Amino acid sequence: MAASIAIETPLQDDVRDLVAALNETMRPLSPPEFQFQMTVEQMAGADTTVFVARDDSGRAVGMGALKMVDGELAEVKRMYTLPEVRGQRIGVVLLDAIETQARQKGVKTLKLETGNVAGFEPAWRLYERGGFTRCGAFLDYPDSEYSAFYEKALI
Repeated sequence: MAASIAIETPLQDDVRDLVAALNETMRPLSPPEFQFQMTVEQMAGADTTVFVARDDSGRAVGMGALKMVDGELAEVKRMYTLPEVRGQRIGVVLLDAIETQARQKGVKTLKLETGNVAGFEPAWRLYERGGFTRCGAFLDYPDSEYSAFYEKALI
């Protein structure tokens, strides 16, 4: 399946549905205090660019976001694809779009936090194949057994 990727507002029902599905998937995997979920309202902030993947019928099947921290650092947030489209490289295309936007904004380092327990293996593979390497905790994330941190130099 070919998916189109576009920058969109998260304040639409089908994107809200993706966020809800992501939250429902994450909820049983880590304790609540180690889940760092942006709401759609936070995702709609001026510091965040949301990318939505849509199938040929226009259905939202995946998303990811770029959150600017400062002029040199940005973070990948809210990566998710619907279970029925996994394995079709939609996550790869979303991550590429996020990285391209980060480069256009002059970002030097792209970082992310993801889970570090069973169930997150596909995310680790996606990020590692995309050139991200493990790093230590950053920003105000606690260093815990429930989080894996990744970074990629863009210069």
